[in-house]
Amino acid sequence: MTDLRIPRDGADLAVDRPSGARPIAVYAHGMSSSRRFDDESGIFDWTPVDGDDRELVRFDARGHGESTGRPVPADYIWTALADDLLAVIDAVSPEEPVDAIGASMGSAAILWAVLRAPHRFRRLVLSLTPTAWETRAGHSSGYLSTATLLENEGLDALFAMVSAMPPPPIITAGGWSTEPRPPAVDVGLLPSVMRGAAQSDLPDVESVTQITHPTLLLPWDTDAGHPVSTAQRLAELLPDATLEIATEPDHVRQWGARAARFLGA
Repeated sequence: MTDLRIPRDGADLAVDRPSGARPIAVYAHGMSSSRRFDDESGIFDWTPVDGDDRELVRFDARGHGESTGRPVPADYIWTALADDLLAVIDAVSPEEPVDAIGASMGSAAILWAVLRAPHRFRRLVLSLTPTAWETRAGHSSGYLSTATLLENEGLDALFAMVSAMPPPPIITAGGWSTEPRPPAVDVGLLPSVMRGAAQSDLPDVESVTQITHPTLLLPWDTDAGHPVSTAQRLAELLPDATLEIATEPDHVRQWGARAARFLGA
């Protein structure tokens, strides 16, 4: 099946073409990933969500995977990605609200999109929520320095840097590959993607408290880039949140089935 293509300012988004026969759950992936990248890594399996009562629709964020983009950092700020997400929802489910599943950057985009158009969403599954608020500044400076490294020394320098950083222990314990892989972003766009991430943060605390949608929070431990503290704070702020912390690989392997049960409630 060929992708649905959604034109956006500065980008053309590649989206799973829905059948139109079932309610939609939209999945938004993390930074430097894509639909294909997720499939090949084997870490995330959301296919249990795709069933008789719900259709899972995935898309590649602008500049990622099969979607196009331009080297403009402002295009990759989380609020801009939220607008892209809303455009995807309007295309695949123009009449009915959707369930939304996110990972990292995708989870952040969902939170911003829900604030902008709450009526377009039903239930939320937010996995690997990224650094935010007081933990964001340090991570943002890392993105900026990495963007400069890429521009000055190229992708090999990025691989060397990543290779020197130990992966989260839960990844190693799960037997998933820890070998550095080329990001699902063209090297000419990657510095802009990182600079956009550096300028991003989750919505402010007061805004988050206004999100009343039932929300399942799925962090894993031992990952400084996706600290449990972000999910714990969101669980305190969101009026209708369920927090389940993965402490071993089998918990992560069950995320798809857990999301399916939550969205079916």
